[in-house]
Amino acid sequence: MGTLAAIADAIARALAPLTLLAALAAYLHPPLFLVFQSSFLWLFAATMFAIGIVLEPVDLVDTVRHPGRIALGVLTQYTVMPLLGFAAAWAVTAAGLPRALAVGFIIVGCAPGAMASNVIVFLAGGAVAFSVALTTVATFLAPLFTPALVEFLGSVFLPIPFWKMFQTILWTVLAPLLLGLALRRLLGPRLVLAQVVAPPVAVLSIVAICAYAVAANQQRIAQVGWGVFALVVVLNGAGYLAGWWLARLYRFDRRHRLTLAIEIGMQNAGLGVALALAHFGPETALPGALFAVWCILTAAGASAWLRRGRRAAAVPGLP
Repeated sequence: MGTLAAIADAIARALAPLTLLAALAAYLHPPLFLVFQSSFLWLFAATMFAIGIVLEPVDLVDTVRHPGRIALGVLTQYTVMPLLGFAAAWAVTAAGLPRALAVGFIIVGCAPGAMASNVIVFLAGGAVAFSVALTTVATFLAPLFTPALVEFLGSVFLPIPFWKMFQTILWTVLAPLLLGLALRRLLGPRLVLAQVVAPPVAVLSIVAICAYAVAANQQRIAQVGWGVFALVVVLNGAGYLAGWWLARLYRFDRRHRLTLAIEIGMQNAGLGVALALAHFGPETALPGALFAVWCILTAAGASAWLRRGRRAAAVPGLP
């Protein structure tokens, strides 16, 4: 059990390097990951099921204690990033790039916050209970909010299949999440083992989904990759900044400002990639795949820097 836990923890903490390495491998040799073409939705469902297993209901008490703060966070999540995604989509079309790419940015912007953000918030010293509550509430609202926003903003560029997207999110996000939560009661003493195995399952599933999207877009990345990647960097950075400054406007303390910045900047790009692949095609999934890789790298790097800063403040003379 000790060895398994150590291996599982190592995999869970290696989300950023694993995502980067898999993306590079997918670009250099696409057949390695094209095998996931028919299973990416199942992989995402496995991710949400794993999150349901590890999600502690007691952590959600913060939602009841501070409903106004949670409501502000969720409102920010579903307004700021969709508008930023729409701005990026407009830039895509203004540059003469395909409209399918534009819709990909809108899908990224309209996705809920990433559950990986809970880990990043913990490592960065933010308000973990607030982070868990935000991502959970946003995820439960995703079956309605995400397709509705994508249809409202994305129909400017392409026809949007609202009901098909609604059903996809219902069966790949909400149903496995609830199943995981329900199964916690039935596992009894085996729950500990399940909670050890669940995080690496979620990490490896997201890595495989994003790597498949990169593999399916190898030629497109070579053609338009730098322009799309630049927009991804701007979108991610603008999300972090908007979350921080709006949290100041809301009079949040520093820990909650940091948390909201991470929650807004880190989208559930894995869900965005899955939706794009299921309802539009590989080209629309490209922004989500690049965003997933980049936001994980920036968030992991920022959390390491903040963690080092806290240690330096606690131990005078630490380099």
